[in-house]
Amino acid sequence: MRHLSVLGSTGSIGTRALDVVRMYPDRFSVKVLTAAGNIELLARQIEEFKPEMVAVLDETGALKLAKSVTGKFKPTILYGETGYEIAAAWETSDVVLLAMVGAAGLKPALAALDAKKQIALANKETLVMAGQIVMDKARENGVDILPVDSEHSAIFQCLRGNREQDFKRIFLTASGGPFRNLPIKDFKTITLGDALNHPTWNMGPKITIDSATMMNKGLEVIEAVHLFGVSPDEIEVLVHPESIVHSMVGFTDGIVLAQMGIADMKAAIAYALSQPGRLNLNMDFPDFAALNRLTFDSPDPDKFPSLGFAFEACKQKGTMPAVLNASNEVAVQAFLEKKIGFLSIFDIVSSTMGLHRRIDNPDLSGIIEADSWAREKAKSLI
Repeated sequence: MRHLSVLGSTGSIGTRALDVVRMYPDRFSVKVLTAAGNIELLARQIEEFKPEMVAVLDETGALKLAKSVTGKFKPTILYGETGYEIAAAWETSDVVLLAMVGAAGLKPALAALDAKKQIALANKETLVMAGQIVMDKARENGVDILPVDSEHSAIFQCLRGNREQDFKRIFLTASGGPFRNLPIKDFKTITLGDALNHPTWNMGPKITIDSATMMNKGLEVIEAVHLFGVSPDEIEVLVHPESIVHSMVGFTDGIVLAQMGIADMKAAIAYALSQPGRLNLNMDFPDFAALNRLTFDSPDPDKFPSLGFAFEACKQKGTMPAVLNASNEVAVQAFLEKKIGFLSIFDIVSSTMGLHRRIDNPDLSGIIEADSWAREKAKSLI
């Protein structure tokens, strides 16, 4: 029996993880749930899974949740940054699924590592902001960080059983989002509804916009650098609209291993929770005959400059990846609130990075300070 803390239980990753728990109640129990909003769904999850504690964003949410939880079972309810960190380090849990959105996942990740909890990581921003610090802490505490992103799970699976010295290249696949075939001259007319209409994946609004700008893939490049100990020059991004090949790894003998499956995050989540074994998820294989072909292309750097921003931030290191992430979060939120247009996301991220005076080898406080600076600067540009 594996005892889980699901941080971000009401989001797309969290709800899919709980689907896995429903399928295998003899394999998994839920000790902790956390959410930022959607108190109604969280209350239903509490009644079903009966966690020992839950954490929400603020006191108002905590009071609303306390009134929403009916019946005899009442978990401990905490809130705020402290509540999330206590949730991540909860004593009776042994695996923390970190599915919180954005920079909010960093401190809970560090709290989980300090408590020597195994982490199933869906929050890529944790490694984007502070990859070196996080990976060093994981090694010091003998803790595994298992990837939940479908692409990083694919890379992880392709690397297993192969020697480190035989590795040569990662091929990181991307769906290309809803605008891969849209002429760049039409980008100025993109609406919020257009950007939220992803052709392949069902995700939350922030990550869906990141997919539309291809910033999501840029963040995944930085995440892969830290997870797998490679350089950005050893990563090639390929647009693969069928979303069947979730990523590939090339080796020194010219052989490339690919991990394939239908576009459903449940598979990657289940593998992180059950590896090295696999769970029967009653999922179909891709219908290869019906697909007829699998296509790959290079992303257009003019249409999707976010990839270039991410590679540049990764090469500069220091505080620049945190600035990239923070300015993007602010810009995406402004776009979701219809305060700026789609193309302004690129302008705000680029301008914020250009104005930043990078700090090399920052400690955690330096990263948090850079994150705060970037948010204020991005807001001023908006």
